[in-house]
Amino acid sequence: VQQVWLRAKHPLPDEPALHRALLAYASDFNLLGTSLLPHGITFFQGNLQGASLDHALWFHRPFRIDDWILYHMESPSASGARGFNQGGFYDRQGRRIASSAQEGLLRLRVGTPTG
Repeated sequence: VQQVWLRAKHPLPDEPALHRALLAYASDFNLLGTSLLPHGITFFQGNLQGASLDHALWFHRPFRIDDWILYHMESPSASGARGFNQGGFYDRQGRRIASSAQEGLLRLRVGTPTG
């Protein structure tokens, strides 16, 4: 499990499509990497091959990306070189505003050290 607080740096106009687009971009923020946490591996080591196989996002209620949002990510399954990850976005009142899911390929590159 990992969590991160996020928001846009500057105030944004009242355009819901813009706020949804920016949250969609943020939804890919290290979601796949959540599968690696129990293994003590990160993408920054340089010996890991990773690719998103699918990514989905659902919006549940209106929100503003220029206000604080908590992104809670977890990986209920990681096996066979695949990681499945789920995420939830919550506003400051604790209401779930969006959900994400992603499955990805995760494997060490052949001929590279593991650490």
